[in-house]
Amino acid sequence: PAYDGKREEPLVIVCTLKGATPFFADLARVLDCDQQWEFMSFSSYGNSAKSSGAVQLMLDLKTDIAGRDLLVVEDILDTGNTLKYMLKQLGAREPKSVKTAVLLHKHEMTVEGIAADFVGYKIPNHFVVGYGLDYAQKYRGLPFIGVVAPWVYTGGSENAPRDESHDIQPS
Repeated sequence: PAYDGKREEPLVIVCTLKGATPFFADLARVLDCDQQWEFMSFSSYGNSAKSSGAVQLMLDLKTDIAGRDLLVVEDILDTGNTLKYMLKQLGAREPKSVKTAVLLHKHEMTVEGIAADFVGYKIPNHFVVGYGLDYAQKYRGLPFIGVVAPWVYTGGSENAPRDESHDIQPS
């Protein structure tokens, strides 16, 4: 389906709360089409820097999406467990189409068979915060994306050796 403004019904843009909110807002402003905004929330991290692997739906859509075109906006694709779970939930509701846009993709971590249709940046497997991304509900409001030093979430020392391979590459 075209996302170019020539549509019978508004495009349903699904923002995954909370991390994708700044990316969602910026993306929605530049899409040249009628839009209906919806929100979903999932949890797999809790207050940890590592996913538990168990995905829980915390907030569901408020509208019927049967026969509608959807654009799912995610902050980060790492293992793909959350996106896989979300797409299964959405697919059961029989939308016309589903496309996915992720700001960041930790390509080294993603399980086979999971991919986003649109990717902002491919990044190495580092824990990142800012621009909506958090660690234990902190750092979401940073106006940039930064790598969290491992000692912050492992309980190690600030004087531990540094890993300088934090380059983020556009897709």
